[in-house]
Amino acid sequence: MFKGSMPALVTPFKDGVVDFDALKKLVDWHVAEGSSALVPVGTTGESPTLSYEEHEAVIDCVVKTAAGRVPVIAGAGSNSTAEAIHFIQFAEKVGAQAALVVTPYYNKPTQAGLIAHFTAVHDAANLPIIIYNIPGRSVVDMSPATMGELAKLPRIVGVKDATGDLARVCAQRITCGTDFLQISGEDATAHGFNAQGGVGCISVTANVAPALCAQMQAATLAGDYAKALDLQDKLMPLHQAIFAEPGVCGAKYAMSRLGLCNEDVRLPLVPVTEPVRARIDAALRHAGLLD
Repeated sequence: MFKGSMPALVTPFKDGVVDFDALKKLVDWHVAEGSSALVPVGTTGESPTLSYEEHEAVIDCVVKTAAGRVPVIAGAGSNSTAEAIHFIQFAEKVGAQAALVVTPYYNKPTQAGLIAHFTAVHDAANLPIIIYNIPGRSVVDMSPATMGELAKLPRIVGVKDATGDLARVCAQRITCGTDFLQISGEDATAHGFNAQGGVGCISVTANVAPALCAQMQAATLAGDYAKALDLQDKLMPLHQAIFAEPGVCGAKYAMSRLGLCNEDVRLPLVPVTEPVRARIDAALRHAGLLD
């Protein structure tokens, strides 16, 4: 259903507002570069600082520009169940193919609370849902047992796993079944994640190097882990440099170096520091993306 390299799209800004012209160009570029799906308005899309109106406009723009060429997995998460329901219903209305729904952050719900939240969102729309489990940001970790319970719901089809724990893939194969889509949310371990049973990566680095990320994913899915490792060796310094400071800041700086968009981010994020700029430049050269 959803596999391969799926950029967690940045939201480009210009003079403090969303740059929709740049966003449309990015969508076309990602399709041409081989990305297999697009994921707007996640954390990398700076969803915490987008207004409701901006959030919806970005999803609508990406869906219309993609025009069915690749699936759009719309960010629809919130720490408010009512807000998450609002966003998934909007994503369904404008034609997104799926929704990415993060575990509620800051509230720290119990496992029973997670089941209640995701069940309510599931029941409110007809879109497939990919759970986004990122305990480092949400401060709650969905257990494999809880995920197994939710996997029984017909439209909860997979997980974006950003735990960094490769053993989770095997544990979740037991609780959720082997058809449950396990998608990495961490670029640096995406190669090993697929070796454990994963099928792709919702990637920050793919904003910058979509063709290389797509080729690496395709190699793993074809079972050619030697080729995939060569590609990961090209990408690894870029993964590390982009995440030396908040990933969206690193990604936008790298994209600005490639002429894709400017590096503007919204407070409380700020552009990357000079040492990180130098690291990203060196990593872009290592990957063959910058002269």
